[in-house]
Amino acid sequence: PVIERWGHGLVEPPHLDDAPGHADAELITIRGLDDDGLLALNIERSLYLDLEELRVIRDEYERLGREITDVEIETLAQTWSEHCAHKTFRALIDTTGGPDGPGEVTPLLAQLRACTDSIDAPFVRSAFVGNAGVIEFTEGTTIALKAETHNHPSAVEPFGGANTGVGGVIRDVLGIAHRPIAVTDILCFGPVDLPLADLPDGALHPRRIRDGVIDGVADYGNKIGLPTVAGAVLYDPAYTTNPLVFAGCIGTAPSRPIHDGPFPGDHVVVLGGATGRDGIRGATFSSATMDATTGEVAGASVQIGDPIVEKLLIDALIGAEDLYSAITDCGAGGLSSAIGEMAEGVGAAVDLDLVPRKYPGLDPWEVWLSEAQERMVIAVPPQHLAAVQARCDRVGVRLA
Repeated sequence: PVIERWGHGLVEPPHLDDAPGHADAELITIRGLDDDGLLALNIERSLYLDLEELRVIRDEYERLGREITDVEIETLAQTWSEHCAHKTFRALIDTTGGPDGPGEVTPLLAQLRACTDSIDAPFVRSAFVGNAGVIEFTEGTTIALKAETHNHPSAVEPFGGANTGVGGVIRDVLGIAHRPIAVTDILCFGPVDLPLADLPDGALHPRRIRDGVIDGVADYGNKIGLPTVAGAVLYDPAYTTNPLVFAGCIGTAPSRPIHDGPFPGDHVVVLGGATGRDGIRGATFSSATMDATTGEVAGASVQIGDPIVEKLLIDALIGAEDLYSAITDCGAGGLSSAIGEMAEGVGAAVDLDLVPRKYPGLDPWEVWLSEAQERMVIAVPPQHLAAVQARCDRVGVRLA
């Protein structure tokens, strides 16, 4: 219902709840919970944490001698999600029972890092840090590259999932101060001639997923004005319930040092679209196992894309690189991850009341966690704040 509704005959327009949300963070009882209580809390708040993680959180707050707030537990859930923590790629692989006997394999992410470091290609400027990788084939011009999957959202809401998957990688390239110039897409679906009798409960038919995903990719790229320069479409029964939507973006910039801020005294500035209930728990949703109920409980995890606003963000930020000391996207985890990453070394004071809302009634944790493809966070020295405001006013982008 956050995305769309339908009905026979006339459909009454939605009436937004004008009641204010909770002004303060709410306390959640976690101390003293046994395993069953922890799992019940996990389901109630759609945290998608495993039992061991829940125990660690409980034990820490028992040590602190207080209950956890909704803002804190939601922040931990998104930070420890599959999307943000890459738990599968960071995991030790146990080979017990394998042909070579018991043992462990180095985590896949560590192997990728070691491989990149050992090759030490001279054209690689930045890898495994920031929002996108940066290479320099030709002296004087750097190229930013980013690709990621948007599978779970596309399985639940194909158009919106693919739409915001494209927007997300464009945003990531912008988040490392490069101008996006093209996108790429590799799409994998189940058989489009799958008999309805063979479709698992709760899953959309592969034909509907395919049509929605392709429309979503085209809609975002066309509206923002970026061509799709490479891609593929593949079909396999393994993708029937969970398609692969592998979106990528390429950007360019004049060679320059990567921003090394923020610094004490910088302002935390949020640019772009207003915050709503779409895109909440998008990161934690990545840790969910897809089943017949996923679409019902996670529909709001898919953001409502707005490519025109992202195009205006590009216009506001490209050429303003000397006005800010750090930049990051407001992707999975929203402000919690963006400001959390950016301010890791210096800390930050955040006033959520200043964040523009799409409508009233949002709780603090919702404002803190809501993801958007059309929102960026920059650290601005005080003397440059007026210049950034002027650029935003010129193109019509909100600033807070």
